[in-house]
Amino acid sequence: MARFGKIDTLIANAGSWVDEEIPLHNLSLKQWRQTLDQVLTSTFLSVREFLRAVQRQRRGNLVLVGSTAAIFGEAGHADYASAKAAIAFGMTRTLKNEIARIAPHTAKYCGGRVNCICPGWTAIPRTAYKLKKSSSIRKVTATMALPQIARPEDIANAAVFLSSDTLARHMTGQTVVIAGGMEGRVLWEADEIDPRIA
Repeated sequence: MARFGKIDTLIANAGSWVDEEIPLHNLSLKQWRQTLDQVLTSTFLSVREFLRAVQRQRRGNLVLVGSTAAIFGEAGHADYASAKAAIAFGMTRTLKNEIARIAPHTAKYCGGRVNCICPGWTAIPRTAYKLKKSSSIRKVTATMALPQIARPEDIANAAVFLSSDTLARHMTGQTVVIAGGMEGRVLWEADEIDPRIA
């Protein structure tokens, strides 16, 4: 605000991921609360401050960052999937109605907008170690129509598009999945299924 005098767009991208797969019945309340605080509560706090600026300036749009875990679930990571689902659905669809009242459509302005991006597997340093094995790449791309790992620019390009009052002027309340046409998760390895009883 000090430098530019306004804020056009907030991209709320918060994440907290514990590598260990812990089913919900073994998940501690401490980890549950920690993940929700780091993902959902931090998003809430950032968005709340942004919307206060939007209310003053009567303009602005918001891009929330969810995850394919919000769409398909993520076994062993119910805390993360739940926090991201709250962002991708409840928060996105509620805020698209709220922002329209504080940054309304006018003859010269398209109106405030809120949309959500849900990335799938993306080649970033934090996930590089998981994608070193060919078997891992095969598993994570097995349900994708475009069997490739996203690059950071794939996600960034979508954020730029949704941030634009020209390109995305009539899009709000949408949850956009950027995951190569992913349809879900591979739940079982071939050797884990007994075809005699399948």
